[in-house]
Amino acid sequence: MEIAFRAALIAWLAADSALASGLNAIVEEAPSRTALPWLALTASASTDWGTKDLRGREVRVALELNYRGDDPLSEAALVAAIERRVEAMPADQSAAGFRLVNLTFMRAKAEQRGEALRALMLDYRARVLAA
Repeated sequence: MEIAFRAALIAWLAADSALASGLNAIVEEAPSRTALPWLALTASASTDWGTKDLRGREVRVALELNYRGDDPLSEAALVAAIERRVEAMPADQSAAGFRLVNLTFMRAKAEQRGEALRALMLDYRARVLAA
């Protein structure tokens, strides 16, 4: 279910026209030759979260936004749009084989990487049950 959740999340983010127009890529894993800004689902891990009669997983994912800017607030509106979109992911993901029970923001980490390069990591926890 972890792989299915990852794919569904990337598709959900990429389907948002505002995000798609503000980002040069919304992908799984960091792109090698894409101009900034881009968003990638860079890591995930899952543990059992099933019930007696349903398979389930708790999936933790890390989204990484890479952008350029001297001002730490330069992409604040884009970050807010990403957070809103993630948190609005529909529970019914039966086409992907699971149902999203809850999706919770866990933490964010921002860092500057050299000459005006910035990265923001957003970590989420999703609990999913087999559809």
